[in-house]
Amino acid sequence: MELIKTDFPGLFIIQPNVFKDSRGYFFESYNKIKIPELSDIDFVQDNQSKSVYGTIRGLHYQLEPYAQSKLIRVLDGTILDVVIDLREKSPTYGKHFPIELSCENKKQLFIPKGFAHGFSVLSETAVVFYKTDQYYKPGSERGINYNDPKLAIDWKIKTNEAVISAKDKVLPTLKESEKNFKF
Repeated sequence: MELIKTDFPGLFIIQPNVFKDSRGYFFESYNKIKIPELSDIDFVQDNQSKSVYGTIRGLHYQLEPYAQSKLIRVLDGTILDVVIDLREKSPTYGKHFPIELSCENKKQLFIPKGFAHGFSVLSETAVVFYKTDQYYKPGSERGINYNDPKLAIDWKIKTNEAVISAKDKVLPTLKESEKNFKF
């Protein structure tokens, strides 16, 4: 498996080696030994969601001391995965990073603590699977509005086709959001 560094410190793309033959394919989706940059990460919870086309989930995060690192992959369909660096004094603070993840490209995204995370569904449906290194803690959950004009994220979904939860529609802007992350 190949670890691809991004311009965002600690944010990695993982491209597995896929072995295909007449039966189908095989690949290791995670191997702690083969990714030494993640050797200190202890994943404790797996999450999975299924969403329909146009769904935008996020942008979500948990405050310290319950912040989560995540390893995201798509089991079925295609998403545009988007993260925002919320780590004060980071060279990429307040910037967003988009990447298309799909069952076809099999790319995964490792998101370190201190990032908000969201995605839009570009296929008819998408099944997203991710590991976290911290348990879900409702009282620590925060978010940033997907439509913050200062972020100007292109979710690749027409406004009239966007499917957004009532909770996500009222999240604050990046400037208004509560954050407690240091770089």
